[in-house]
Amino acid sequence: MDSVDEGEKWPEIERAATEKRRELVLQGPAVDTRVSSAGGLSSAVYSLTLLNYLEVSQCPSLTRVHEDIRNLTNLQSLILCRNKLLSVPGVDALQALKVLDLSVNQLESLPEGLSGLKELTTLNLSCNRLETLPEGLSQCPRLSTLNVSKNRLLGLPADLCSERMELLSTLLASDNCIQELSGEVHRLHALKNLDLSNNQLSEIPTSLSDCSKLKEINFKGNKLRDRRLEKMVNGCQTKSVLEYLRGRARTGPEGSSDGPRNTDKNKKKGQKKSRAPEPEEPDEAQDEAQDVARMLVRVLHVSSAPPALTVTVSPEVKEVRPYLVCCLVRGLNLKPGNALKRFLMAQTKLHEDICGKRTTATIATHDVRLLKGPLTYGVKPPTQLKIVALGRKEMTAVELVRHLHLEAEELRKQKKRQNVTGLHKYLQLLDGKAMYPCLTDAEGRVVSFPPITNSEHTKIGKTTAELFVEVTSASSLQTCKDVMDAVILKMCELNKFTAEHAEEAGSDGEGPAHSDSPSSELTVQQVRTVDPDGGLKVVYPSKTDLSDCPGVTVLW
Repeated sequence: MDSVDEGEKWPEIERAATEKRRELVLQGPAVDTRVSSAGGLSSAVYSLTLLNYLEVSQCPSLTRVHEDIRNLTNLQSLILCRNKLLSVPGVDALQALKVLDLSVNQLESLPEGLSGLKELTTLNLSCNRLETLPEGLSQCPRLSTLNVSKNRLLGLPADLCSERMELLSTLLASDNCIQELSGEVHRLHALKNLDLSNNQLSEIPTSLSDCSKLKEINFKGNKLRDRRLEKMVNGCQTKSVLEYLRGRARTGPEGSSDGPRNTDKNKKKGQKKSRAPEPEEPDEAQDEAQDVARMLVRVLHVSSAPPALTVTVSPEVKEVRPYLVCCLVRGLNLKPGNALKRFLMAQTKLHEDICGKRTTATIATHDVRLLKGPLTYGVKPPTQLKIVALGRKEMTAVELVRHLHLEAEELRKQKKRQNVTGLHKYLQLLDGKAMYPCLTDAEGRVVSFPPITNSEHTKIGKTTAELFVEVTSASSLQTCKDVMDAVILKMCELNKFTAEHAEEAGSDGEGPAHSDSPSSELTVQQVRTVDPDGGLKVVYPSKTDLSDCPGVTVLW
């Protein structure tokens, strides 16, 4: 069955119909129980033609939506993530769709008509079983974000790198089997973020350096023929890699990746084939590599001595938010100038991007001096979970969530939006949950309430010398590790920037930066996460994390 006959009434659907609501969210164990017992969604949901936002998520019993979903012609956002969908018939008929999220399902194919959604701006197909994507995505001229990570793709559609995709700014295709990136990638003039890590690429087209707006690239985990380039992509900043590609395009080495500037019409056709020597790295790229090398991360694996901090995980948290990765970071210089502000802005940016506006993962940072260890990651009933949230007085989780809902609704009205905001989205992750996740210290005080907030008691400041960093997720442990890697590398970049601008950083009257931190060195130390029986569950960093980056020393 695809949908449920009206033998059993669904109160959320009845309420949406009676109140003529524009938004409906069905998620979590309570909804999944109904889906499981009845064999699908209630057919009444397909008659709510006024909806412009529909979310059905975290229902592993849901394997298919009925094709009657095509009746919801006003839908602008359709979120069908974290289910076990095998097919999505009728979705391609929703011509008003702007956001389509089909992530974390079991899809092996997609409707061919998906490319006909002219208004689509965001398409998330990550964590499925797709081997191909529909041809004709270039017919979605408004598409700005495409996420196809963690599938089984052998390649990207031929027409994806088209000038028609003039708004495509984010392309995420990590953890697939992609063997080639088209040399036409330079046609994506708006491209800012490109992730093709953990694929089967052997070349990176030099034409990528013509993407003038490109800010973040990730090609880690590919076996590149150019060993120097492989080393750079595993650790250097985007600017360094693009400079290297630009230099390679200028020199035009034989056997380099295809690109508009590699086709030399003046080459002699009868020239004998010979293996050209590997070109010298351009001076600018060498300078960048040397700059990056000044960022030193020492990853300490403490196997014999007790760890500096331990987090005990309660079994009940597995049903709520099961994945947690932590580490201690020393040496981040937050004192000079706007260093603290830059770090907080960077954390916000990571929440917006890699964390999917907190729906995929959440980052929290604490001043270690204010933590009372050991820590416990567990659950509490919403009425008993009390926390002094950042910038607020102490209140229960119920009161805090209510306040945030009101603030988010007010913000939506002020901006005259019909759709829910990013704030609404991560608040909805708690809907229907009898228990809320939290991190408590040795005194039983809640210091973190993911994905909502951490505590004012452990708030970091300019004088913070050592940070406790936690990343939590309901998606996967690998997601936590990936986000933590991104956080640490961002810290490296910020520390490097602070060190380079030491003389101008004393504008706040606290003195020059170099008086307290003469270098940009960071030390990252593991935090052990253990189960109630004392067995080791997660240790971060692991031997593979960050160890391939230039300028990184791993001590074992």
